[in-house]
Amino acid sequence: MHGEDKTSTRQLRKTNRTAFITAIAAAMLGLIMLSACDVERRKSDAELGLNPQQSAGRKLYDSHCDRCHEPHSTRGKKGPGLKGVFQNKYLSLSGLPANDERVTDIIRLGRNEMPGYSQTLSSQDIQDLLAYLHTL
Repeated sequence: MHGEDKTSTRQLRKTNRTAFITAIAAAMLGLIMLSACDVERRKSDAELGLNPQQSAGRKLYDSHCDRCHEPHSTRGKKGPGLKGVFQNKYLSLSGLPANDERVTDIIRLGRNEMPGYSQTLSSQDIQDLLAYLHTL
């Protein structure tokens, strides 16, 4: 009978361990699912109502800007978020006027840690990018 007690104790420990691991896995899955709720599905250009110039600007934004700037948030990555960038009188970090001329200068010449894109983007590219930034 003593041997049966050891076996049942081992089985109980194994069952408890399995239940514990299952509970931890379920909790982690739940957290992952909850955090995914904050992630919004990327809308298409048509859903955003973008015209062809704004769509071209969005592609440029995705290629050159998105790695450092959140387009639909005021919180940034390496640089400031750009949601509503032209809806304010002044740019959030620099305090420069929030207009096409100043933003074009920043895109072309860079600022602080941001590189300049005058050698990468054409004048038309910058105009397309500005058209998209006005939609944010």
